[in-house]
Amino acid sequence: MNDNTATEWTVLNDAHEALRTAVRGVAAGDWGRPTPCTAWTVTQVLQHAAGDQLGFAAFITGGPGPSEDPFAPSGTLSASPSAVAEEAMKASADAWATVGKDVQEVAVPVPPGKLTASVGVGACALDAAVHAWDIAVATGQSSPLTPELARQLMPVAAAIVEPLRAYGAYAPALGAEDGDDDVTALLRYLGRRPDWTA
Repeated sequence: MNDNTATEWTVLNDAHEALRTAVRGVAAGDWGRPTPCTAWTVTQVLQHAAGDQLGFAAFITGGPGPSEDPFAPSGTLSASPSAVAEEAMKASADAWATVGKDVQEVAVPVPPGKLTASVGVGACALDAAVHAWDIAVATGQSSPLTPELARQLMPVAAAIVEPLRAYGAYAPALGAEDGDDDVTALLRYLGRRPDWTA
């Protein structure tokens, strides 16, 4: 960074708040429910989302990453759901706070391995926000993914998602429909059905 002030990444803060809201809204008996992430329960989506946040932090800081593979979540949490989410989001936020907004290359755990700071933090935020939506819709909550946040994330999605589809990280995009709002357009682009139900 160019100064001693921590960088404020509003998009990441908003995405983390969406994930926080979704996790807090899950009833005790709903952690085993199915989600839009095929074959994963709500618990597994949380593990994946937390693991991804820890992965971004590890790439930036060189510190330890997630304790288990985010793409093969066990379904067993090591702490309370809120504690798992908060620890991961804090690690991610603290790591990104050390990255200046004008940095041209930041190491990230997604292809191609390095992105500009603005795209990299957007990728991290996209992951948190979309999995917040997954958790919320699976447990009957209102979507924590706001139109404003979706508008900010769509250019990031357009920049990073196509290479990731080859790795199975995202399903093929769904066609746009008349009347799609910003949230729906983002979800369709990511291959998620906005009207998904368990």
